[in-house]
This record gives sequence, C-alpha cells and structure tokens, in this order.
Amino acid sequence: MELRFHHQRQSFTLDIDATLPDFGAVGVYGASGAGKSTLLAMMAGFIQPDTGRFTIAGECLFDSAQGINVPVHQRRIGMVFQDSRLFPHLTVRDNLHYGFNLLATKARRFDLPKIVELLEIGQLLTQKPHQLSGGEKQRVALGRALLASPRLLLLDEPLASLDVRLKRQILPFLRRIKDETHTPMIYVSHAIDEILYLTSQIAMLDNGKMLASGPFNQVIHDESILALAQTLGLENVLHTEVLAHYPEHGYTSTKIGTQQLNIPLIEANIGSTTTVNIAAAHIAIATQKITHVSIQNQIAGTVTAIQQAGTSAVVSISLTTDDAEITPKTQNQLIAEVTLKSVHDMQIKLGCQIFFLIKTQSIRAMSTDR
Repeated sequence: MELRFHHQRQSFTLDIDATLPDFGAVGVYGASGAGKSTLLAMMAGFIQPDTGRFTIAGECLFDSAQGINVPVHQRRIGMVFQDSRLFPHLTVRDNLHYGFNLLATKARRFDLPKIVELLEIGQLLTQKPHQLSGGEKQRVALGRALLASPRLLLLDEPLASLDVRLKRQILPFLRRIKDETHTPMIYVSHAIDEILYLTSQIAMLDNGKMLASGPFNQVIHDESILALAQTLGLENVLHTEVLAHYPEHGYTSTKIGTQQLNIPLIEANIGSTTTVNIAAAHIAIATQKITHVSIQNQIAGTVTAIQQAGTSAVVSISLTTDDAEITPKTQNQLIAEVTLKSVHDMQIKLGCQIFFLIKTQSIRAMSTDR
C-alpha cells in the first residue's frame, strides 16, 4: 500500500510518504491533531490531497501527476467512524443491506447471515438505531461496512465514544473480523492498548508526518518514537494463557512464556488466551527476587535496551524461560519506565538479569475467547 500525500490546510500540513502492508491490520497511533483522521479521509477519497499518489495492491486510486482520482463509491473502501452514522429511519436489517444491495452479485464477498452471526446482531435486525446501545450501533456499523465487501476497512477511532465496558465488548468483534474475514484493516487510535490488542503492526503519526512503521517492539525503540509514546502513555500489551482461577483470593493465574503472571479475576476458559495491559510506569525493577512483599508478580528477564525519554529511562527486557532466552522478536518482551537515578544506582546494564515487579491489581485483562 503506497501512501504519498501532501496537503496544506490552514496552519496544518499533512506530509505522508510511506508504504504499509496490503494485508492484515495496521494500527495508526498518534495524539489528537496528529492527522490520523485526515489521512484516512484521503485514503477513502473524502478529501483530495494537494499532491500525491495512493495505491492498494498495485492498483492506483489517486495520482495527482497523472490526473487519477477514483471516486469514493468506486474505491471499495469501507469506513467506520467514531459515531456509527447509521441511517436513523432504517431498521438494522436495512442499514446492513444499504451497501450490499448496490453490489453486483459476483462482487459480494459476504452474505447477511455470515455477518449477523459474526457480530452477534441477529436479535437487533428489526430495531431502529435509536433503540440500540452505543456498542450495538458500532457492531451494526461494522456489519454495514463489511457487507459492502471492501478491499480495505478503515476504522477511525471507532471506540472513542464508548465507555470501558463497551470497548471490552467491541474489541473481540474487531479481532474476529480481522481473523475470520481476512479483510485488511487500518485502525486509528490514540489508545495503544486497543491497537496492540488487534495487531503488532503500527504506524506512528505526529504533527502530520509518519515517523515510523513496522512491528511495535521494533518501532518503539526509535528515539523520536519513544518520546511520542511516552507522552501518550507507554503500555505493555501481552497475550497470556489462562492456567487457573482463584475466586476466593480474587485472581486468575496465567502464563507468559514459561513464567506465571497473576492477573485480576476474569471469566475465561482454562487454556484460553487473555490479553493483558500493563502500564510501563506501573512496573518496578529489582536486581534479585524479593521476599516478604505484597507484589505477587516478579518476572525475570534480560535487559535488551535502556533508553532515555526525558527525565525517565525506559528499560526493555526479553523474558527468560526455563532453558533459553526467548528471542526479542517475539511479543514476550516488557518495558518499564523508571527514573534515570534508579538505573544508575542499581547499575542496570545491557545483558544483565533483572526482575520486573508488577502488582496484580495494576493489570487490565480481557479474554480473547468468545
């Protein structure tokens, strides 16, 4: 996917020169005002760049030099906004059929029963949008976009207007869309945990420029990216296996690599996967295991990077297993944000073995099973 956009709008300039994968999901991450929504609007064709070029899978949709500008309705790009933008006078069924009915039969990738089952909205088909909750509206909006059989699905902060409970309901549906329909997705958010729940591929946007793109664990170590990520809040997002539940003590035991990680009690099947979020600033560091302390999680690892971010240090470790180090290219890495003084006083250096201390109650968890 070739993105070459230059656009001046009053005091803001969007200047993008990047290549993104034509498959899977890519998260576009940045602060409010970074240009995320403007970028998506140009991809969809709602805004025409001053100059540039845009291709998907080798097909050119916009090229200012050649005078190419494929109309919105011919781009086959679906878009889901922060607000669902459902037609208020139509039922859910008719909203879903809106784009579907405009397609030739041979162009239809999905049918209504498949999408209704995927998004679990069968009981909503006869209702009008004003009868739906915020989460239900977004699921219907996703269904409407998918039934238009897009070659690319753009999601412009689709969860921003929802509370935490509804976000946790919708995210698994987004993941199912990615995994089961194989529709390429661009997911825009200023919440890194949402993006990393869906994909490890990320593009960092700031002040109208794409600073870097690629796997999160690689991108995050770029100095310019680190400063941006610290401003927005550094997060660890990991997938762990559920081992056991202890309701009498209020926690669930999970496994990351070969190490145990206790998280707040959740409802999930033994052996299933759960996604956990841990803020880097909520992790303490020790050079040896500590006894007689209330912090239950002491995760061992080898220091792979130490970077300064303002007055703080970001320490990265790759988790150790019983027999060998897990490669830093996997998702089994953690970052902690501590003071520069701590790193100096504890003499933390590359390659040394340390422990990340993580309070159980500081972990946010979400089951990926449905």
